[in-house]
Amino acid sequence: MTDSGLAPLPAPDRPDSAARLRDALLAASFTADGLLDLLGPAAYAALARSETVPALRATRGDTPLETLVRLFLLQQPVPHARVAGVLPVEDALEAGWLTRVGGDEVAATVDVRPYGGPGGEDWFIVSDLGCAVGGAGGIGRRDERVVLGVGGASTTLAGITVRTPVTSALDLGTGSGIQALHAAQHATRVTATDLNPRALHITALTLALSGAPAADLREGSLFEPVRSDETFDLIVSNPPFVISPRARLTYRDGGMGGDDLCRSLVQEAGERLNEGGFAQFLANWQHVAGEDWQDRLRSWVPRGCDAWIVQREVQDVTQYAELWLRDAGDHRGDPAEYQARYDAWLDEFEARKVRAVGFGWITLRRTGSAEPVVTVEEWPHPVEQPLGETIRAHFDRLDYLRAHDDAALLDSHFKLAAEVVQEQVGLPGAEDPEHVVLRQHRGMRRATKVDTVGAGFAGVCDGTLSAGRILDAIAQLVGEDPVLLRDRTPAQIRLLVEQGFLEPVR
Repeated sequence: MTDSGLAPLPAPDRPDSAARLRDALLAASFTADGLLDLLGPAAYAALARSETVPALRATRGDTPLETLVRLFLLQQPVPHARVAGVLPVEDALEAGWLTRVGGDEVAATVDVRPYGGPGGEDWFIVSDLGCAVGGAGGIGRRDERVVLGVGGASTTLAGITVRTPVTSALDLGTGSGIQALHAAQHATRVTATDLNPRALHITALTLALSGAPAADLREGSLFEPVRSDETFDLIVSNPPFVISPRARLTYRDGGMGGDDLCRSLVQEAGERLNEGGFAQFLANWQHVAGEDWQDRLRSWVPRGCDAWIVQREVQDVTQYAELWLRDAGDHRGDPAEYQARYDAWLDEFEARKVRAVGFGWITLRRTGSAEPVVTVEEWPHPVEQPLGETIRAHFDRLDYLRAHDDAALLDSHFKLAAEVVQEQVGLPGAEDPEHVVLRQHRGMRRATKVDTVGAGFAGVCDGTLSAGRILDAIAQLVGEDPVLLRDRTPAQIRLLVEQGFLEPVR
């Protein structure tokens, strides 16, 4: 495939060549761990900021690994003879992974970035030249068809995705194929869509070079290539969610007004999910004057789905416009053109009465319950990735709480979740704390205030006694009517279960 203005890509139908190249890369330790050992933490981190000078300095030798880093990550021409000692060079030239330049040198036609899988797998993410690390603005790319490699959003989505074995998975807007690659490890069938045919081509290369099964690749926007009767157990998407005045860059700009693309994606996902299936997205949403942003997001949730929506960050409209103008490299161009584009962003937001833009995660789960639960919250604090198991457990707890009224809850047994600690907050020397905080050191790393009954209850939950028996014992200790205590405490127990501080013993 050849695109005017972009480098020709390797042939996607040469799996044997990809396998031979993969073997050679692994033999030279061209892996995530190998890169870290070679470059050191500082140069390795600098690559993620699109800064290549430290890596260039660290690869001035002629070892096989240094040769591959300069060739595939730093896009430096390398003498043919040196590459021939590391790779099946003629095969790579014929398949299109390399091209001849100058007199006796070869250069890479694509970025190839080592990427460590969740089970220790050595994978390789293919992207357009200069796009394996950093953003498009960092390398001066302006072509709308450019395909980026792994960024922070990609790894965030991969980390929050529920990884239970499934029959069918759908990756919408696959890009370089990282989500399809992850899904291939636990899904029998993977379908991937993208509006950009170049992205589908690169996804095929990513899967082949990583030794993963091929996916069903379909050209088109979001759900358009999916048949009306197709449903899936898992849907994931890191869509072009940027809210911009116009769709200038396909890889990031939605092309619909405001946050309509993200809203449409979420609303349409419900009917595409099998019972119990998950749909997980990254998204931006508008904070509109006179409107509650949480209510706005609740209106997106399709019927028949539980939802957990977490806002991770909020930017005012000026911060947001500056972020994405810099992403495109506009700040390095003509000042008048930059100002005109900045004005266009602010005009768009002003017309829509947008005061800020939120970013976060949206997870849907198809449920047979007549009363779906929609949780919308703000949590800008650090979390522990991967969170896929934490998210799956959240929805399991929703099922449990739906199935247990207060009487059943008091008959149930609970245990304190792992690595939950209690903190007492108050003035130094005070006889009693002002309040007690339970804090998680895993997963979402939540903290919640509890009263003395809640703290005492959580502290003795080891699965041996029912909740009601524990409350009766606490009532006797504090001199309170056990009937009244049983009546007012279930709401607190429900909250501790919902937020993962207490786990039902089934």
